[in-house]
Amino acid sequence: PGAVRSFVDEVANLFRSQIASIVGNIGMVIPVVALISLLMVWTTGHAMVDEHKAHEVLKSISLLGPLLLYAAFTGVLLFASSIIAGWVENWYVFHNLDSAMQHNPRFTAVLGRARAARWAAFMRRNISGLAANISLGFMLGLVPAFMTFFGIGLDVRHVTLSAGQVAAAAMALGWGVFGEPGLWWAVAGVLFIGPINLGVSFYLAFRLALRAQNISEVNRQLIRAAIQRRIRASACSRCPSSW
Repeated sequence: PGAVRSFVDEVANLFRSQIASIVGNIGMVIPVVALISLLMVWTTGHAMVDEHKAHEVLKSISLLGPLLLYAAFTGVLLFASSIIAGWVENWYVFHNLDSAMQHNPRFTAVLGRARAARWAAFMRRNISGLAANISLGFMLGLVPAFMTFFGIGLDVRHVTLSAGQVAAAAMALGWGVFGEPGLWWAVAGVLFIGPINLGVSFYLAFRLALRAQNISEVNRQLIRAAIQRRIRASACSRCPSSW
């Protein structure tokens, strides 16, 4: 029971941190894209995208299209990037590369011993995150094009990228776009993309963790029941007392 409670706490903390990350990403990307678009209009006379492309962007992120399928596919890519990150970190630790960086004569000759030690410690702490972000960037850009080559029309819908695209389209179309239903369907699409990205990637990681730890079906049911109880308890704690 203690191990189950600890695991459920870890799941809850993970969801809180990921939701905070999504909110923070969206809260930063929208004003930054708007500022860049304004600077482009001021310096070049043109926005990031033309009017035709802006309407295409809003349509592609609309909740009325195949957005949810694309968002789920992006969740698979997020999970794959975490697998790559884990593999790279294991490879880095197994080959003791932080020690090699710290004591390599060429590194220490160029950087000095103190700076080489700081670089080695930095890479040891951040190699997983760097591998995850770099691999995810490559997959978001290359996988759809690769699948299109084989006639599979799957695209990616990442919550941060989609929010930035909607912001760029809105800046290109001007204030009148706020009266168009297409913008609000796209905004609704962005609100759905984040939970689907997170939910699919978490589900795949959760299933992998259960299999890797050889958790029995009985214990899996206990864990699922404990997570469901935590969700209900968290939801009820936020309900008005009159309910």
